[in-house]
Amino acid sequence: MASYQIEFKSSALKELERLPRQIIPRAIAAIKGLAENPFPSGVKKLAGFERTYRVRVGDYRIMYEIHEDRLIIENIRVKHR
Repeated sequence: MASYQIEFKSSALKELERLPRQIIPRAIAAIKGLAENPFPSGVKKLAGFERTYRVRVGDYRIMYEIHEDRLIIENIRVKHR
């Protein structure tokens, strides 16, 4: 399987910069992993969207879309349970 090209929306980059320092390396590792396997275990397809998925990294959610060979990181949000 070919690797996907990762693109960040500017809002997602800002959200990544605002994460706690101990979470940033985990989030980056998860995003790099999505380039190789965009459907890891635990991934959820978002209802009402054709190509949008989310994956958890601790208490955070990474939302992304897949367009042909591009993986677009939409946003990273805090979602405490």
